[in-house]
Parts: sequence; C-alpha cells; structure tokens
Amino acid sequence: MNSLLSYLKSLFDTNPVIPLDNLQGFKRYDAILHNLAVESKVPGMSVTILRQRKIILEKGYGYADLERKTRVDSKSTVFRIASISKCITGIALAKMVEEGIVNLNTSFYEYVPYYPKKKYDFTLRQLAGHSAGIRGYHGKEYALNKSYSIKDSIEIFKDDPLVFEPDKGYLYNSFDFVLLSLAMQEASGIPFENYVKEKVLDPLGMSNTFHPLQVERSRDYHQKTAEFYTKAALGFKKATQVNNFYKLAGGGYLSTSSDIAKLGQAILEQKLLKLNTYKSLLTPQTVNGKSTYYGLGFQVSTDNLGRSFVGHVGNSIGAYSNFFVYPKEELVVSVLINCTDPKVQDILDELPLTF
Repeated sequence: MNSLLSYLKSLFDTNPVIPLDNLQGFKRYDAILHNLAVESKVPGMSVTILRQRKIILEKGYGYADLERKTRVDSKSTVFRIASISKCITGIALAKMVEEGIVNLNTSFYEYVPYYPKKKYDFTLRQLAGHSAGIRGYHGKEYALNKSYSIKDSIEIFKDDPLVFEPDKGYLYNSFDFVLLSLAMQEASGIPFENYVKEKVLDPLGMSNTFHPLQVERSRDYHQKTAEFYTKAALGFKKATQVNNFYKLAGGGYLSTSSDIAKLGQAILEQKLLKLNTYKSLLTPQTVNGKSTYYGLGFQVSTDNLGRSFVGHVGNSIGAYSNFFVYPKEELVVSVLINCTDPKVQDILDELPLTF
C-alpha cells in the first residue's frame, strides 16, 4: 500500500520554476540550477562548491533515474565525469615523475617500444598537452562498446600517421591519454587504474570514484550510479551503451561531485605533489608561439570576469561535466550531469560569477 501511495504521489510531484526576480548571490545560483532540472534541460545534476575550504553548496537536482524517480544525491550519486578524468591522470602522471618512474621529456617509445614507429618521435609531455599529433575520433569511435584493455585499444588508431609534427600543432583528443596511460602502465609495471587508486584516489579520500569495470562488477557501485541519458525530441532517452574502460585516463572515470571537489581542494592546498610539479602541470603549453590554454591534463584559462582557473569541461555519452578551480579566490566548482551535452554551458559559465 505504501509503495502504491509513493507511486501515485510521484505522478503529481511537481517542483515549480523559481522566479529569479530579486534573487542575488547564492539564492539566485541555487534557483538557476533548480530550474534547469524542473524545465527538463537536464535529467539530473550534482553540484558541489567549496570556498576557502568550506562547503557553500552541495546539492542534487533532478533525477539520477527518471523512470524510477530516484533523486540525485551529491554525496553518493555516481556520474560519468568524462574529461575530468584527464585531471586525475595529470596528477597521477606528475606523481610518477616525482617518483622517478617516468620523465615527461622522454620518448614515448622508451616506455612502449612495440607501438608502430611514426615519421616523428613524441614525448609524454606532448601527449599530456595534446601536441603529439595523435588523431582524434573517427566516426562512431566516440561511442565504442567493446571490452578493450588499454593495451588492446591501440589497435583502433596505432597504424594511422601523425596529424602534424609534434609541437607544431595542437589537437585535443582522448587517444593521447590512452597512450599516456599505456606508457605509465608499462613504466611502473602496475595496472594504470591500480596506480591511480593507490597514489591519488585513496590519499585524497575519493572513495566514490571508480573505473567502469568496478561499477559493472559490483552491485553496490551499480546501484549508486546514475542512469545515462541523451536529449530527444520529447525529453530524454537512455544513452547508447558504451564501454569506456580503455580510455579511462582521458574520459572513463565515474565519480560524485563531492569527490571531484576533494580533488579541487587538493589542488588548492597542493597536496600529493611538490609546488614546482604543480606549476609544470598547470602552466599552459605553447605551440607556434601561442598559448594552447592547456597544461598537462588541465585546461588553464580565465572566466568571463577575467579570473584565472584550472580544471576541465567534459562531454561523453550520457555525461556532461564542469570542474573549475580558482586559486586566487580559493573556489572549487564541481558540476556533474547525467546527459550527453545538454547545451547548458552558457548558463553554467555564469554561475561562478556570483561567488
């Protein structure tokens, strides 16, 4: 009887749009996010914002599962984080450098000699900064649903020539990070995902950050994970199934907005790494004398008010994400959405301006 009453209540459970007139600061921010879900611009969204180490917003909006009317919980609902994964990989790569396992300026072939030789050599630094000349996705490669290991997945692109001579161009892509994770794995003798867990996730207390195989194999992790959607003419439909394990380093991790905020706070406090190491990660690379606005695994840019930030925007099948760290303002913004690009970035861009 109780379950029937809950179901009937859910049919008539409506959350009205909040008028923005006369709302300022935090209240306006919260209302904008609320309205994105109520107006069905996103199925569900998890947001965590820290300022000067304090939580000023940690909240879920909309649904983790539209069919079951399961609400988003910012601390426990797990989303695909898309290219925020590159930030996690950047930290892990830097840790390997500090431990003397790899050298950023060493040839990739030093660590992966079986990769087909190209016209030009390229380094780990060039891979991490997207200036190695590796190509991007072709056709439906963006949505592969094959159980590739990291090593096996290079079959997708290993025989293709470089798009340009390394350091003579910039091409953002996730295959760079497939190769980067392979080099890290070969150099350390440890599976990439194990090294990341031991050296980054566990020390930072990111206990709700997983790789896809963990979610697939664990009923508990699976129950925490949001459903993934794509926009359709009349709302949202379930996204096509994909297997992102092979591109874990560039776009495969899953996490909560709360965990991603922990990563941001660690960057502000310069945990895990030395000051000079962080400087190397968070300094934009230059190509042909111009900034790429990209460090090593991190976007490095400014917002609409000219305030400097580091972080990443991510987009993948069933996921959209924002991760911004403002060092001067000691501000961390983490936004996770369970939908392929819902076209709300212009709205999200305005949100940190109120803090």
